Amino acid sequence: MKILKTITHADFGETHPKPEKYIERQAVRAIVFDEVGKIALLYSQKNSFHKMPGGGVEEGEDFETALRRELIEEIGCVVEDIQELGIIEEFRDKFSFHQISYCYTAKVIEKGTPQLEEYEIEEGFITRWYELADAIATIELEGKTLNEKGKFMQMRELTILREVSSLKF
Repeated sequence: MKILKTITHADFGETHPKPEKYIERQAVRAIVFDEVGKIALLYSQKNSFHKMPGGGVEEGEDFETALRRELIEEIGCVVEDIQELGIIEEFRDKFSFHQISYCYTAKVIEKGTPQLEEYEIEEGFITRWYELADAIATIELEGKTLNEKGKFMQMRELTILREVSSLKF
């Protein structure tokens, strides 16, 4: 899978010493299209930000299995036609954190009820469906209010959304 972007603190005008060791995390994310071509974003009612559905790959899972599980858990959707999009790599030196997100596109075949984890319920996550251009505009506007973690997430999500936009989905 091709690397779409490597995000570091330098992207935000910051420098931090490189840690001796990183906390490593692999994740999967998807731009999920419904039957009318809208895409799913998760919205945190508590902290007023949007993100793409997806999450951590559990031990023993392959990426497709993890993606299918995350999409059922976070947006309640069963999907088909999973296509590789690319990789986003994040080096958050300040927090000794390194994350590789394997990104995909997929199409909904069944919408159901999300099975959110406790912290996601506390965040007030809900699924919202957007036209692709509206999703990009929505996430762009959130940049002024985001904390450090949120800025990494925003850059990641916008990179993925813009990649799909350039492919003329």
